[in-house]
Amino acid sequence: MECKTLHFSRHAFERMFQRGVEPSAVVHIVAEAEIIFEYSDDKPYPSALLLGSYGKQAIHVVVARSTAGECHLAVC
Repeated sequence: MECKTLHFSRHAFERMFQRGVEPSAVVHIVAEAEIIFEYSDDKPYPSALLLGSYGKQAIHVVVARSTAGECHLAVC
């Protein structure tokens, strides 16, 4: 998914900490992962469920993308 900026929610940081996922891993996933489901009716922005891998770890990420190209990471 192409993003001009990537904003991490507090919830995303909490989940990343709990699961031992580094921010750099999430940045990699957002840039390289496959979109496995789209939530086009989500508010305030449409979002997508991504699946990618970082090292040996499979990671799911939910990202909402604004029309300005800003991406908001909701859950990791």
